[in-house]
Amino acid sequence: MGAGAALGTAATGLDLALGRGPASAGAPPQYRSAPDLDPPPVTTVVPAAGTAPGLIFAGPIAGHSQYGPMIVDDRGHLVWFRPLSSGRATNVQVQQYRGQPVLAWWQGEVLLPGGYGKGECVLADSSYREVTRIRCGNGLQADLHELFLTPEGTALVTAYRVEEADLRPVSGPAKGKLLNSLLQEIDIATGKVLFEWNARDHVALDESYLPATSAKGPFDFFHINSIDVDVDGALLVSGRHTWTVYKVERPSGAIRWRLNGKLSDFDVDSNAQFAFQHHVRHHPGPTLSIFDDGGGPPNVDTRSRGIIVALDMAAMKVSLAHQYLPDPEFLATSQGSVQVLPDGHVFVGWGQQPYWSEYAPDGRMLFDAQMPKGGDSYRAFRYPWAGQPTDRPSIAAERRAGRRVAVYASWNGATEVDRWQFLAGGEHGTMRPVATVSYDDFEATVTVATTATHVAARALDAGGRPLGESERARVA
Repeated sequence: MGAGAALGTAATGLDLALGRGPASAGAPPQYRSAPDLDPPPVTTVVPAAGTAPGLIFAGPIAGHSQYGPMIVDDRGHLVWFRPLSSGRATNVQVQQYRGQPVLAWWQGEVLLPGGYGKGECVLADSSYREVTRIRCGNGLQADLHELFLTPEGTALVTAYRVEEADLRPVSGPAKGKLLNSLLQEIDIATGKVLFEWNARDHVALDESYLPATSAKGPFDFFHINSIDVDVDGALLVSGRHTWTVYKVERPSGAIRWRLNGKLSDFDVDSNAQFAFQHHVRHHPGPTLSIFDDGGGPPNVDTRSRGIIVALDMAAMKVSLAHQYLPDPEFLATSQGSVQVLPDGHVFVGWGQQPYWSEYAPDGRMLFDAQMPKGGDSYRAFRYPWAGQPTDRPSIAAERRAGRRVAVYASWNGATEVDRWQFLAGGEHGTMRPVATVSYDDFEATVTVATTATHVAARALDAGGRPLGESERARVA
């Protein structure tokens, strides 16, 4: 993994520069058949070997000319991309809603230097059609950090609000500005807020490791960045700036215990301690998976890591079960995720560092890929996914010297294409097959010898059955 990426210096949850990336005006399109798509390229550093099944889901938010939810395969080849006309998309995941898999992500405006978001959450079906949008209530807007769908048809989302506060306990002014962290549980069907919790009511300002004097804006003492539902229905809430995982009771909102940080109820082994963490998830054992950034700043470690920690609830002790390290080592000063896959593999998104990696349970790296330098994806995940877009495949054709014609075909989001059959003929009437190529990349290309005025492309599955056919394209 490239260790040469620059480390951030701002004490924010997201350390990135938002704006258009290096693509130059007038540059040729990446895909002739889909010239409106310009996703960031993904380079495989360690080729996939023995990885878990599924595709990779990311939301690039910096370092390129277009941004939006994206799916790629193990070779870094694009599968699906939806560029946004404005704003960014984060937290791209496959979740369940009403018993069906949905593609879920947050989209909206990222506010800097605070490193939080104002927007809404989108659910789309396997055809990439929008199912619904999830919006916060009580005057709030959904934040970029968490979107967790429950089996009960609710969504747990994060939010931020600027409030007046007495900051003297943290060496600030008596009438200061506080960036408060909140979470809401929202009934997806009705939009009703079923539960709301805010950090200020339950966590003292001096639990933060950041002094108020360090703030470039409202004092972000907590910085909520993940929510999970524990086996007993209580919530596990991550506070980045308190270096603490909180177990929060519902509906009272009371804190049952704190793990790590200044007031930890657990004795945490030194090698299991973490700082500026992200993406806390519970697992049997009980264990927790955590992305340990280790850097804020202030940097308290020399490298970030994915960790699995074991909780001894009887003795109230926490030990390190596993850790997953970049190679070579580097520090991600914001963002990041750790996903424990069904086969025991661990998929790590390195947040501010533009990489994602998969590991065997024993820590062996099985796969590593890189986005452009400076490219961020808040989280990255692997999921099985079957996409069947409702639109038609796209096609483009260009006349070459003599009777030769170059034909290009793609189908944004289609996952079941095994091969492409190319057809040639007139503007009307029968089209005849002239070539067949195996699916290898997002865009298929072939050069054929024909005097036909029009061409088309037909997508076939592994059994040779047609999945979809493009319009007829005039050979220019």
